[in-house]
Amino acid sequence: MKLTRLWLPCLLLTGWAVAAHGEIPGPTPAPPPDPASQGPPSALESLGSDIAAYYTAPLHWRLKEWTWFGGTVALIAASHHWDTDVRDHFTRDLANSGVGTKDSHAVQDALPAAAAFAATWAGAALLDDSAGRHEAWMMLEAGGLSAVTTELAKYAAGRERPSETTDPNRWREGGSSFPSLHVSAAFAVGTVLAESGGDDYRWVRRVLGYGIGGYTAYARLKHNAHWLSDAVASAGLGIPTARFVMHRGEAGPDVASGFSVLPVRGGVMLTYSIDPSRF
Repeated sequence: MKLTRLWLPCLLLTGWAVAAHGEIPGPTPAPPPDPASQGPPSALESLGSDIAAYYTAPLHWRLKEWTWFGGTVALIAASHHWDTDVRDHFTRDLANSGVGTKDSHAVQDALPAAAAFAATWAGAALLDDSAGRHEAWMMLEAGGLSAVTTELAKYAAGRERPSETTDPNRWREGGSSFPSLHVSAAFAVGTVLAESGGDDYRWVRRVLGYGIGGYTAYARLKHNAHWLSDAVASAGLGIPTARFVMHRGEAGPDVASGFSVLPVRGGVMLTYSIDPSRF
């Protein structure tokens, strides 16, 4: 099994979004400006800062984040072992094992996540609920960040879909299988739904939210559009991306390491500091 060709896209995919179940630490924030001196940031300014923080998060990772990173990569690699078995299970009744068939369910498989976003936005507009509007915006932002990262990983991986080949090791062939845009976006939107709001109906939210992601992953496998490892990688991208968006305004813990730029005579110096006691 040619696992060596799997590592590059795995590293690219998880390099920005594996700190699941916790906030992604960032640099020590600067003192807040005087509220009287300037107004609140615009939506575009806030989005721009979120994008910058999202894609530079690995520069500030600690041991916990690197542990999640390694675990995510290992899980993707392990699921790769079952790619052929899962494909055979879903294509045993298809003519020619499903090779050469077009993805005719792309719109259908995107409906659950789209419906969750639309229902959240419509409900917030109908009830004039600011919390609901904020939740819908987080769904949109998490889905957008996941989509951009997914497309970057697709370009780097170039993996052929199971509808194009029976070999799960066809990497860098100009394909668009790894990871799944449908699944990463569904888990991003679903995680926001699952973890937002109060705790009174938390179990209902989690069943619906994570159910959207799980159902979408199952549908993409059933429709022979993706390999199992594509779906696992997509969940490993969508969930922590949503958690990043949801916790982006919270003050994170002091970082144990990080880069900084110091002025020196004749120019500047890039430094990297580390506090071993925090590991």
